[in-house]
Amino acid sequence: MKLVIAVIQDKDSNRLSNALIREGFRATKLASTGGFLRSGNTTFMIGIEDERVQEVFQVISTNCKVRDQLVTPVSPMGGSTDSYLPFPVEVQIGGAAVFVVPVERFEHF
Repeated sequence: MKLVIAVIQDKDSNRLSNALIREGFRATKLASTGGFLRSGNTTFMIGIEDERVQEVFQVISTNCKVRDQLVTPVSPMGGSTDSYLPFPVEVQIGGAAVFVVPVERFEHF
């Protein structure tokens, strides 16, 4: 058994949740916050049999897409802010960061 942990952008959360249900996967959703852009994420925890991990990966990759977005970086923490002029920068957001860890034991009560 494996635990799949998928950190995705909030925009993809409902689409992924519906797709997982449609495909018969059970998941726990947790609200989370990204460190770099400080934007809302959703973390899915999915317990799954080893042989079905690739199926979960397919559902995640189909429903969580990378997109470009303009963001204004936050000002530097130290130093003079007089010379700091924030301007929008295009960055890639979305997609999914997926971790797979072995599960030694699983109980459902």
